[in-house]
Amino acid sequence: MLQFKLEDEEGRQAALERYDISEPRIEPFERITSLVKAVLGVPMCAVTFIDGDRQRIHTRQGFDVAETPRSASFCQHTIASTGPLVVPDARRDLRFSDNPFVTEGTLSSYLGVPLTTPDGYNLGALCAMDTVARQFDPAEIELLARFAALVVEELELRTIARYDALTGAVTRRTFVEESKRVIDRFARYARPGALLLFDIDHFKSINDTFGHPAGDDVLRRVAQVAEETLRPSDMLGRIGGEEFGILLPETERADARACAERLRQAIASLHMPELSGRGISASFGLSCLSGFVGSPEGWIAEADAALYMAKRSGRNRCVDAGALDEAPGPVAQELSWEI
Repeated sequence: MLQFKLEDEEGRQAALERYDISEPRIEPFERITSLVKAVLGVPMCAVTFIDGDRQRIHTRQGFDVAETPRSASFCQHTIASTGPLVVPDARRDLRFSDNPFVTEGTLSSYLGVPLTTPDGYNLGALCAMDTVARQFDPAEIELLARFAALVVEELELRTIARYDALTGAVTRRTFVEESKRVIDRFARYARPGALLLFDIDHFKSINDTFGHPAGDDVLRRVAQVAEETLRPSDMLGRIGGEEFGILLPETERADARACAERLRQAIASLHMPELSGRGISASFGLSCLSGFVGSPEGWIAEADAALYMAKRSGRNRCVDAGALDEAPGPVAQELSWEI
């Protein structure tokens, strides 16, 4: 690992945020920590991450502390090194002798191996801990390093499963999972949220006329434009084929409409030479959270109904499902809006 990666805290934090560690239980982590605890004969083992000014103890065996200040963690010392951190007796180590876990007798010895990403950032540590002083021999250190590599491998696999390989948008499964979280926040705290579905107009014709490689380029460019248009808190998902979804948490109807129109215009302004002058457009359906939305599937279906009306009424426009509910009849042309 290059030394500057150890000192690049902004890059390290950004690397951590690329990985999906939001789930409270990750079964492979639990199996790994359970094995480490048994094989090394330690009473405690954990997968930890340094996240800003805190240590997140994600998966733990033998104790039940979920979070500590970064300043009070052994892990912050582990991620500052390219190799394992071995502390045979924390009571005699000036770095840790006044640590509250040490002074109260909970932790006396520590072995930690950095969780290093393929691009060289230390996200956290896999650590084994004992209540008594002990020496960890080279074979035990090597064994823990191998288990740490498995933790990183699992993080990578989860990331691959989370994102669509062609466009970089999240997969439908991930999109649905995050939709449920937004719905839950609405139900519990009445926090607003909006969902956009959009579909590239006449995409089959693009594939048939210019070939699938050109169609793939269109998908990539549209996804790129969407990502450039959205806020960091928004989520772009590829729902299937040429259909995308956008989650807009903490967003009221007027702002969601404005976002949809900005993106519609951005897509319509795309120029791709490989399409020989042919333009690109997209149709949008919007659904804002209400008491009638109880599931991700229902929310997506409501936005999809609005998207269907946008396509039926001429494409390259946005339709609000809320306006559909209020309309006296099938007047989709009147339900689209302009900003």
